[in-house]
Amino acid sequence: MSNALIIVDVQPDFCENGALPVTGGEMVASAIASDVESRRSHYAAIITTQDWHIDPGEHFSSTPDFVDSWPVHCVAGTPGAELHPAIADLPVDAHFSKGRFTAAYSGFEAREMLAQAPKDDESGALLGDWLRAHGITSVDVVGLAADHCVRATALDAASQGFHTTVIAPLTAAVSREHMPHVHDELRAAGVTVLTLG
Repeated sequence: MSNALIIVDVQPDFCENGALPVTGGEMVASAIASDVESRRSHYAAIITTQDWHIDPGEHFSSTPDFVDSWPVHCVAGTPGAELHPAIADLPVDAHFSKGRFTAAYSGFEAREMLAQAPKDDESGALLGDWLRAHGITSVDVVGLAADHCVRATALDAASQGFHTTVIAPLTAAVSREHMPHVHDELRAAGVTVLTLG
């Protein structure tokens, strides 16, 4: 199988001191960078996704419920929406952005970010189409947050026919107590979940 690594939403706004921090985000960014350095040859492609919000409607709220609505985060073109510096320096084959005008939890809603395109451009290929065009048949999914965008990306990857693995030690969750349920849901959908235990 031709395997790709999908690095989901490792952005400053989702790391400590960001607008919507996930505990362990900085550690995950460093761990992913180290993993890529040691296992780059394992992957035919390395992909990043980013939240890239312009006007995502009710996804942003001044009184968020932290389930369907959230504080303002990852606004397109701001430092918090850029890739984390540890990820930005990696040998990445393509960058994808999502959520300009929707919530867009899954990386499979993301479109390729084209060089010099305006921040509201949505003409790039969808992630699933890009992977198929490059002969990718399996994906490893890592990043932030494990119980939201990593979960949604992995579920969509499996539903689109990719052999899908979530590498749990290279993720961090908003609500760690929910992760056993999330892992059960992923496994029920045919996703392999690699854990330390």
